[in-house]
Amino acid sequence: MSHDQNFKNLIVDYPIDATRFFAADESAEVDARVRVIPVRQEQLKQRLGDRFRELDTPLLLEWPDGRRAALLFAFEEETDTSKFSIHRLAHYCLDLAELFETDRVVPVAIFLRDGDRAASLTLGGDRYVFLTFRYLACALKQLNWKDWRDSDNIVARLNLPNMRYDPSERVAVYALALRGLVQLEPDPEKRLKYADFVDIYANLTDAEREQYQREYPEETKTMQSFSTRMREEGKQIGIQLGEANVVVYLLEQKFGTIGAEIRQRIEKADPDTLLRWSGRVLTEDSIDEVLR
Repeated sequence: MSHDQNFKNLIVDYPIDATRFFAADESAEVDARVRVIPVRQEQLKQRLGDRFRELDTPLLLEWPDGRRAALLFAFEEETDTSKFSIHRLAHYCLDLAELFETDRVVPVAIFLRDGDRAASLTLGGDRYVFLTFRYLACALKQLNWKDWRDSDNIVARLNLPNMRYDPSERVAVYALALRGLVQLEPDPEKRLKYADFVDIYANLTDAEREQYQREYPEETKTMQSFSTRMREEGKQIGIQLGEANVVVYLLEQKFGTIGAEIRQRIEKADPDTLLRWSGRVLTEDSIDEVLR
């Protein structure tokens, strides 16, 4: 299980909410007008080299009206606090600052587990301090889940299972996280994706899952109906893409390689249209006549 990848997805899918939750002290000016640009790891490695462990995707925030200079958020998720290296994070942030020619970099470390860690780094000699480095720390296990149970920040709601709670509250934590997902995320694919996120970090036992079904029957029914619908839609899409591939294959066998626009048109067509087109391939003399 890659916790690093889970949190990378979360930050990229919900950049504004992630910034507001994980880096609250630096996100007061972040609103819907801000343009968010995820910085690709592949791009960074060309300059930073392979000596770094891959960190979570940095986010570049720009204010289109020019009222503030761009701000670069450097997120790192750390599952095992003992493996956290403040030197590595400082080095990473300095390289980001050089690469983007900015000194507006906000280092943010997200900790899934409690543990001892360096809060700051100071480099100097007997007379002078030459470098001081600090970072924003979001220690999830130190957050009381009840403070976030009704939050309209989807990143906070999805992370309820990672917060502090009594084991007897686990089912309620799970239920409130899923309720937040349904209330705050309209996209069916993202709902399914982050239902898995909640499942992974809640890690209910079989007995707790049965308790959830008893105590939250409406939520259970909603999620089961949703999952069933998504599976059926997924099967239908798979069948349709298979039929589309047949049409593409027949066209290319008769007329040669087809362009991207024609391929996209075929992939979006309904099953009846695809069937009609596949029959025309045998009788028509051009792609336009087949797809008319």
